Amino acid sequence: MRRSDRTDDEFAEFVTARSPQLYRSAYLLTTSSHAAEDLVQTALAKTYAAWWRVRSADDPVAYVHGVLVKSFLSERRRKSSRELPIASAPERASTDADPTERAALLAALAELGAIDRAVVVLRFWEDRSVSQTAVQLHLTEAAVKNRSLRALRSLRGLLAEPSSHSNGSAR
Repeated sequence: MRRSDRTDDEFAEFVTARSPQLYRSAYLLTTSSHAAEDLVQTALAKTYAAWWRVRSADDPVAYVHGVLVKSFLSERRRKSSRELPIASAPERASTDADPTERAALLAALAELGAIDRAVVVLRFWEDRSVSQTAVQLHLTEAAVKNRSLRALRSLRGLLAEPSSHSNGSAR
C-alpha cells in the first residue's frame, strides 16, 4: 500500500468517525442544515489539505473543531457573505422530548452574533472549558466569561418573550 493510500484511508476513517459530531457543531453554529453541511465540507477540505499536520497534533479532533469554528467565523466576517438563511425545520430527526423547545432554542441561538454563538456552542454544547474556548476563539478568558454571560442573558430574554406574550402577561 502506498503512503498516499494509507493517508487517504486514515483520513476517511477520521471523517467517518467524526462527521456526526462535526455536523452537530456546525448546525448549532449556522442554525441551518445546508449551511452546516457546507461548513463541515469546508472544514474537512482544509483538514485534508493539512492532514499530515492534523494527525500529528496533540488532539486531532480539537484541531478539526478549531478549523470548523474558524471557518464559520471567517465566513461570517467576509463582506461577500450576504446569503440570508430561510427559516426551515431541521431535516434530521430530533430525539428531544419537546421539539418546539429545540426549535425555539435554535431560533434564539440564530439571533446571537457569530462570536457569541460560537462561545455558547463551544462552552455549553461542546462542554469546553473557559480556557479551551478562549484558545480556540483567540479571546481572553475574561472575554469568554463576559460573552457567555451576555449570550446566556440574551438567550433567556429571547426564550422568555414568546411565553410572556402567549399567556397575556405584560413584562
